[in-house]
Amino acid sequence: MIPFSVLDLSPIAAGATAAQAFANTLDLAQHAERWGYLRYWLAEHHNMTGIASAATAVVIGHVAGGTKTIRVGSGGVMLPNHAPLVIAEQFGTLASLYPGRIDLGLGRAPGTDQTTARALRRDLVNSAESFPDDVVELQRYFAHPVPGQRVRAVPGAGLEVPIWLLGSSLFSAQLAAALGLPFAFASHFAPDHLLTALRVYRAQFRPSAVLAKPYAMVGVNLFAAETDAEAHRLFTSLQQQFVNLRRGTPGQLQPPVERIDATEMELSSVAHSLAYSVVGSRETVRAGLASIIAETGADELMLTAQIYDHVARLRSFEIAAHVREELVAA
Repeated sequence: MIPFSVLDLSPIAAGATAAQAFANTLDLAQHAERWGYLRYWLAEHHNMTGIASAATAVVIGHVAGGTKTIRVGSGGVMLPNHAPLVIAEQFGTLASLYPGRIDLGLGRAPGTDQTTARALRRDLVNSAESFPDDVVELQRYFAHPVPGQRVRAVPGAGLEVPIWLLGSSLFSAQLAAALGLPFAFASHFAPDHLLTALRVYRAQFRPSAVLAKPYAMVGVNLFAAETDAEAHRLFTSLQQQFVNLRRGTPGQLQPPVERIDATEMELSSVAHSLAYSVVGSRETVRAGLASIIAETGADELMLTAQIYDHVARLRSFEIAAHVREELVAA
């Protein structure tokens, strides 16, 4: 049975603070470790009042320092926002502090709007175009130094931190295949090209020193509860978040509602984006996850849950862990 992992945005619930979000993140990571999840990844976003994980490497250190065995990493670091050497030094530091437990997932998007990207002092057009070269440069910093190499990541050199490519289109699938790297598709919010990207990645994959055969991870929204009705109620927090994002008014994660204040067109658009969401009771979740595994042939599922109430969020991931055990037994 394939492993399950966790993607966390450190959501800031309405009325809460970033400090509370970080406390909840660590608590969830500690529970996920006990429940047998393989990885715990955090995502880089900027200028988003409902997401606390902007300084992603710092939060990864917070989580890794409070856990013992679970792999911790980025899902992902948006490489166009950073110089490769800086990322190599950050993740070289993390890998030195927590050896054998750090993953580096890389995204090609800026993870924010154009105004904020300029505030990050990045050239969006050229940075995106140089993404393949930046990935290769980053790989060199993690490799063992060669004679005459003038720039080294210290720490970082020789640590061979695992690099993943993340994407929602064919570009990163093709690049991951060409470089022989593991690939994660962001189907939890951009499902359109999932199956095509997986086919392209597997068909074009070239074995590398780090990976002998393709390894594909699929993102899934997870809203599990004791009943289907309660799970669908919890799901309205994420639906509201997407409606507000499309309106250009992103904010903190809102509590569940009985009815979402949105037009039919808005709800249809959100439903399309969130197509890879498993929402329901334990039995519904088991069927939904099994169906996605069968459809995609995923080597790993990355589950994410933007749930307003922290206790309900914990319960959702606990149910999914039990479902995995049931799938293993079956």
